[in-house]
Amino acid sequence: MLVTKELVRDQILAYLNQRITLAQLVDWAENTLNEGELEMRDSETISDILARLGLADVREFGLSWEDCAALLARLGYQPQVEAIPLVA
Repeated sequence: MLVTKELVRDQILAYLNQRITLAQLVDWAENTLNEGELEMRDSETISDILARLGLADVREFGLSWEDCAALLARLGYQPQVEAIPLVA
């Protein structure tokens, strides 16, 4: 699997939008870093971000909204917050 900035962005957004758990994000990052083929032109950035996400389940590192926003910015994206009504 080719790991692109867009794929990493999508995983971070899935976490922020509660479509995946922190544990799932960490597992994905660890597995992808070990087994994925990083897109060559962005390999250093992608590798750094995957390594950071892989540590997010360690108490000393954690993963705050600000951390996610900073990681997305490194990928060239800016997160936007939108409130949607709960479905009854």
